[in-house]
Amino acid sequence: MRRSTFLAAATATALTASLFTGLAPARADGTTGGPVLVDANGWNEPGLVFVTAHSESPITRITAHFYPLDAPDGTQEAGSTEDFTQYSGQDATSGTWRAPVHLADLGDYRVTVDLQDASGATVTGALSPDPLQYRTILTINGLTATPSVPDYLHQQVSVSGTVVARDPRTPDTPAPAAGTPVDVVADVGLGRTTVTAAAGADGRFTAAYVPTEPSFRLFAAPLASNSYPGAIDLSTYPDQWLHTTQAPVRFSASTHALNLKQGATGTVTGHAEIQTTAGWQPLPNTAITLEDSPVVAGQTTTDSRGDYTLRVSSESPAPNAELFAGTDYMPFQQVATQPFSLHVAYTTHIGMSADLNDDGSLKVSGYVYYEDARAKWPAKPTVTLQYSEDGKTGWKNAASVPFPIRHNKPLFEETFARTFTAPDTDAYWRARFDGNPDLGTSTTKPVRLYRYATRVTGFHASADPVRKGQAFSFDGTLQYKKGTTWKPLDGGFPTLYFKPRGSSTYHYVCELVSDKHGHLEGMATAKQDGTWALALSRETGNHYLRSARVTDYVDVR
Repeated sequence: MRRSTFLAAATATALTASLFTGLAPARADGTTGGPVLVDANGWNEPGLVFVTAHSESPITRITAHFYPLDAPDGTQEAGSTEDFTQYSGQDATSGTWRAPVHLADLGDYRVTVDLQDASGATVTGALSPDPLQYRTILTINGLTATPSVPDYLHQQVSVSGTVVARDPRTPDTPAPAAGTPVDVVADVGLGRTTVTAAAGADGRFTAAYVPTEPSFRLFAAPLASNSYPGAIDLSTYPDQWLHTTQAPVRFSASTHALNLKQGATGTVTGHAEIQTTAGWQPLPNTAITLEDSPVVAGQTTTDSRGDYTLRVSSESPAPNAELFAGTDYMPFQQVATQPFSLHVAYTTHIGMSADLNDDGSLKVSGYVYYEDARAKWPAKPTVTLQYSEDGKTGWKNAASVPFPIRHNKPLFEETFARTFTAPDTDAYWRARFDGNPDLGTSTTKPVRLYRYATRVTGFHASADPVRKGQAFSFDGTLQYKKGTTWKPLDGGFPTLYFKPRGSSTYHYVCELVSDKHGHLEGMATAKQDGTWALALSRETGNHYLRSARVTDYVDVR
């Protein structure tokens, strides 16, 4: 009879060589085609081990040996089994075999396997890449949801089941897992809701859940507890898919069209109902929305009697829209719609973009347009730029900006632009089109623009005179003015310049930096006599103005 010894698999070889050298199987003697171990573990079936292997000849004998996972090499095995029967596979050359396992203690065990095939080729001590988890397994039996199809009148779903513990030492005698916490999970794809319950003395648990989507995946999972340390917790499988009943909805609207003058507000009133097994009844707490997707022009909610009042502003961005009762994906009701239109006479729209530069100049650009074909621009239209200290009251006019008419057609933007010295470098700004008898007034939302004045105080070289080639620093404080108070500017980058003696031109040297007290940090090297200058002029940030230049003459010897 031909007899040889083979390694099981590359992964097993690596683990054997690096972790468990004392249990390494004998190396092959050059013969090919012998048995190969793929894996050996418990597949979460208490009291069983599953061995997956293949060979060119039918596998005739399998023996599995078990060692405590953390035991040192050479430790006596905790047990073994050879009572294998084929569990899956086309024939005995490849597949999975299973056998019962009887060990004294719970825990994790490394597994080695002896294999023999019909040709006489054998593998001895092949190490499984996975351990055997010889642990108590917690499962949930009889998961039920009542009602199975929740509806508007029966929204709460009661979920129940039994938590069972199966000890691998006595796998045929499952026991109720009293006190085990259980997560009941409703998964709707983009999110999930979890309710936690506890199993009673008989292992039974009950949890209540109200669906938030018309379809959801329901499952339960036991959680780790002190009652079953190290247990394997298995979720219910397969999951249950539940679907709610979405009942028809109807609602009335006092009007399906509003004609408003600019600045006025109109209202739509009505009543919403839902159809149930008890007939049509008032539908409370449901959204009534005026929408031209994706623009929502107005929204309200029905009261306890199903009544609603929806206020519609003449500034509505959706003149042709629909009224909706309900929203998409509501679990217990359908969405109902009503047509709606809104006419606002001669409405205009305005937009503005504004930036405050670090020299205090304000750069503004924007557009104005109208929608109604009956509207016409005045002969010389203008936009007024206004500013306010708080963005709410006390608006002052800063500039009047005329803009040329290029199109004079509905929905065609007419543009304006202006750059000027801002009268206030810390204020809210807006652009306002005043209109005329044929065009309504429109105003942009206020935008705050601010830049603080800056200065450098106490600027001087730390050494004067200074030796040529010597590094020296500068003293001084970088500040900004907020209101009437000068404060230290932390993290500023004032620019250092140098003008040699006899020259009229300053040259860039580097950037200094200021600390949290505004004190200057940075060094320069003395090369020749001359004037050093400092100003916040290159890296002012978004909220600071340029500072005046300060100087100090340094004598180099």
